[in-house]
Amino acid sequence: MSGGERRFEAVDLSCIRGERPVFSGLSFDLASGDGLLLRGHNGSGKSSLLRILAGFLKPVGGSLGWSDFDRAETPEIHRARTHYVGHMEAIKPALTVEEHLEFWARAKGYKQPAGNILQALDLESLADVPGRFLSAGQKRRLSLTRLLATPATLWLLDEPSVTLDGQSAARLEDMLAAHRATGGMAIVATHTEIALPGAESIDMAEYGIAIETLVRTPETAVGERDYGEW
Repeated sequence: MSGGERRFEAVDLSCIRGERPVFSGLSFDLASGDGLLLRGHNGSGKSSLLRILAGFLKPVGGSLGWSDFDRAETPEIHRARTHYVGHMEAIKPALTVEEHLEFWARAKGYKQPAGNILQALDLESLADVPGRFLSAGQKRRLSLTRLLATPATLWLLDEPSVTLDGQSAARLEDMLAAHRATGGMAIVATHTEIALPGAESIDMAEYGIAIETLVRTPETAVGERDYGEW
């Protein structure tokens, strides 16, 4: 590690959802500008891993941390450094495209979003359109605007190119490249091809575990009740 370089590290992470073992022994280490691709079939744990990294689920084993502070003691700093975009669209039917941007900026503690975001994702002409009238592809592009609305070091993206056409997928790849070029990190779960040059890759199947290898205890049941906890 070079002096002053920020890193994000996961060591021997294990996950159980409900009573089902998902993965164990998963580790990685990201430095500024790094990318990581998560591969695997549905149910292999890609989404669960991203939610653990975002702080929405607790791992049943292992640890996470930044090189410059203790994540467990200061979760609010971790949340400020991350943007999580799930595979489900978080679009409010009554809010316009522009109002979504303003909401996401305020949620991160900013008075207003950064400029030129709608242009970057070809949404300028839809600024005043409520979410209920957007197509699936437009909703996905709107969800991705939160990445640009406020700065964050670590992007956690779950199937970000789903419903995007070729031109919009290329815009997403440009966003990822620009983010990494300025020292940002990106972890992308995807079953489709997406350009992330130089990125490491994790095959979630390599970390799958059989239920017979675990002892069932109340402490190992991790479910949606842990949302937002650390």
